[in-house]
Amino acid sequence: MHGTMQISQKGHLTIGGCDTVELVKEFGTPLYVMDEEHLRNVCREYYQAFMAKYPQSEVIYASKAFFNLAMARIIAQEKLGLDVVSGGELYTAMKAGFPAERIYFHGNNKSQEEIEYALKSNIGRIVVDNPHELAILEDAAEKCKKKIKILLRIQPGIEAHTHEYIKTGQIDSKFGMAIATGQALDMVKMAYAAKNVDLEGLHCHIGSQIFEIESFRHTAEVMMGFVKQIKDNLGIGIAELNLGGGFGVYYKEGDQPVPINEFADVILGTVAQQAEKMGLQIPKVIIEPGRSISCTAGTTLYTVGSIKHIPGIRNYVAVDGGMGDNPRPALYQAKYEAIVANKADASPEEMVSITGKCCESGDMLIWDINLPKMESGDILAVASTGAYNYSMSSNYNRLPRPAVVLVDNGKAEIIVAGETYEDLIRNDVVPERLWDNGKQLRTVSR
Repeated sequence: MHGTMQISQKGHLTIGGCDTVELVKEFGTPLYVMDEEHLRNVCREYYQAFMAKYPQSEVIYASKAFFNLAMARIIAQEKLGLDVVSGGELYTAMKAGFPAERIYFHGNNKSQEEIEYALKSNIGRIVVDNPHELAILEDAAEKCKKKIKILLRIQPGIEAHTHEYIKTGQIDSKFGMAIATGQALDMVKMAYAAKNVDLEGLHCHIGSQIFEIESFRHTAEVMMGFVKQIKDNLGIGIAELNLGGGFGVYYKEGDQPVPINEFADVILGTVAQQAEKMGLQIPKVIIEPGRSISCTAGTTLYTVGSIKHIPGIRNYVAVDGGMGDNPRPALYQAKYEAIVANKADASPEEMVSITGKCCESGDMLIWDINLPKMESGDILAVASTGAYNYSMSSNYNRLPRPAVVLVDNGKAEIIVAGETYEDLIRNDVVPERLWDNGKQLRTVSR
């Protein structure tokens, strides 16, 4: 169990001092539950391991993992920076009053409108992915009469041991310019020559859910080698080095996350060693944890519906959510652990597979898990759903997206309202000619 999870005298799972059975009665299911104390504690671990111990460093939260107005406020209060990858994420941050100078804007295909919005918002850095974007940014900055500080997205040529879809540092990647092909150095020349941008540093990211600390050590070495190459070939100093995120977290038995302070010591120690070895100034080091901040703070609650026994084959237990609120098992073959929240003190009795309610054979949340005897109406709590669950949720099968509640010290507060059927059709438009005999949209009670 993660964070503030406990088992009450009633045998119920509690999170943040809140009985999950009572949460379901109040808010319904599916329901995303975010543990505020745990969330803040992880932020503080990162702050202490990096920014407090090494003042020449910065931790910025990768908002794509989980983001809304309340999350923006928590990240701001915990003194971390923010990584956004779209105009929508930037808009959310600005509406939440997040300090603009602590915002970094990433992405491999930013639109003209997004770039102009970032400039007008006076954000701290734009991470430029390619020459096309640099040209758009240069033109937009000139029109706005502003000079913007940038980092360049670099491919270090490292393949971390992770899922095929979330490898991002190798040469064959949609992100950034490769060192090995010479394109990265050419990009540095272009950026340095541009009139309306200030080249502050470099950025790379080698993948997600990485447990091998050596991958980060090697990345730091390669990137510092490139810093040296830039200095030797172009006479340009690099002030900032963003080494991305991707730190692995616990989802299931066998996952062994590296302690945050060990990551900090290895990453920052390697950068300092390489700088001394190469006769370079130590750059400011930036990291971008996302999943490793929000993941284990999140739990999704479901209500069990149908139960199907196929003799000698499998026991299927269906819940009232699925790939609409958690597409990761279908997309990445992600594995999860779960507990029966209303029978949290009961011993496992049977092996079951948890299926969602979407009209897809691939809508499976968990294959083959040992749980107590399951009954319709039981509450299933799936752990480690705080990253890439709400943010990747959809209305597939016209299912409303669930609510998100923030729990702390026995109090539960809505931070994202659950969608209604009316929300599902809010943006639908029916051309007049499609109505028969002049009939209009009817009000239908639910």
